[in-house]
Amino acid sequence: MTATLTAPADAASRPAHRDGNVLRWLGAYTASMVGDNVYYLALSWAAVQAGSPSQAGLVMAVSAVPRALLMLGGGVVADRFGPRRVVIGSDAVRCAVVLAVAALLLVSGPGLWPLVVLAVVFGIVDAVFMPAVGALPARLTGPDQLARVQGLRGLAIRFAGVVGGPLGGLGVALGGAAGAFGLAGLLIAVSVPLLLSVRTRNLATPAATPGSATPVPAEASAAGTADVSGASETPGAPAGVAEAAAGGPWRDLREGLGYIRGHRVLAPLLVAIALGDLGFVGPLNVGLTLLADQRGWGAAGMGGVLSGFGAGAGIAALLLAVRGRLPHAARVAAGAIITGSVAIGALAFVPDLTAAIGVAVLVGLLTGLSGALCGALLQTQAEPAYLGRVSSVAGVVSLGFAPLSMPLSAAAIGWWGTGPVFVTSAAVCGLGGVVVLCSGPLRRARLPL
Repeated sequence: MTATLTAPADAASRPAHRDGNVLRWLGAYTASMVGDNVYYLALSWAAVQAGSPSQAGLVMAVSAVPRALLMLGGGVVADRFGPRRVVIGSDAVRCAVVLAVAALLLVSGPGLWPLVVLAVVFGIVDAVFMPAVGALPARLTGPDQLARVQGLRGLAIRFAGVVGGPLGGLGVALGGAAGAFGLAGLLIAVSVPLLLSVRTRNLATPAATPGSATPVPAEASAAGTADVSGASETPGAPAGVAEAAAGGPWRDLREGLGYIRGHRVLAPLLVAIALGDLGFVGPLNVGLTLLADQRGWGAAGMGGVLSGFGAGAGIAALLLAVRGRLPHAARVAAGAIITGSVAIGALAFVPDLTAAIGVAVLVGLLTGLSGALCGALLQTQAEPAYLGRVSSVAGVVSLGFAPLSMPLSAAAIGWWGTGPVFVTSAAVCGLGGVVVLCSGPLRRARLPL
């Protein structure tokens, strides 16, 4: 019999920050995220060298289109083939294309078309990679550790943001765009062997009989068989999983969307996430720039406020990683969303830069806490067979719909000024917390202890 890298679902969960399996995944995820940051800096530098500023902007934006259009399909792929396998394959492809472009730049110099092709391929792979990344943590450890895993993931993202820029700059300084791309490819490559050593768990899917459960098989190792979605040949597989295996991708997608729409916790939770992101993204990305310009803070001042956001989010991630247990997760998330929305609105009225940085730390802390708790709730409330599709919908909400608020925020500030727009954005964000409190099943949702 072929050995598989699996861990039983009913094994006692170690604290995530002391679990070697989780730490190997965390190392892989961190390396991949640092590589991403280096890649985007290298792409920006190469595009500026190869074309005009407008052409460089087009190259930077082109990957967002396939990512947004294909992400729902990426959730289907993650559920059909298993998130671990999909993440490994995605990182391998991303590594290969980045290193190929690095080699091409070495022999032929910068050109726009190779960069456009790279950006499009990266966007397509990201559409598959991101839902799988969202679905994988639930297969690494027990449900009682998922809040802590979200905290560790947040720390990895903050670390990548801090380290990736200087590393990318060093790569450009030493080897130009080709050197930076090569460094990005090598960093992404580090994740592959680490992911190959990660074990996944059998997950229990609720069955028709109360008190019983049907396991969704863990993913096989690279040498093993690919029974990852509870296909119809698995004895006792749930009807929905069996149909997903038998039907085509469109049927899988429709079934996943129907599952979310009919779920008493996931449906309002995704609405709350959408409202929170819509109210937060505009003020942070566009409104802050215009506010800094109006107040005379300059680029350094705006950087200080952004650092405040990052520091607050990092503190929230660290607190979750260490504590890891917040049983009344939905209520805590609602309180954090509503309080954070008040802080977002107050940001437009603070008297000086020091106060603005302090408010930014508070916003980062509260939004980081609510975001991590919402992510943990998504993973514990969704049936394992649908985790990829649930993660893809959450990704579309955050990466597809929320950025639409940026041009609207900029136009509205031009008409009415920063104060009214920040207050309106804060009200939209706060509605997310109100949705959580008004939905009984969601309000009572807890994370396992």
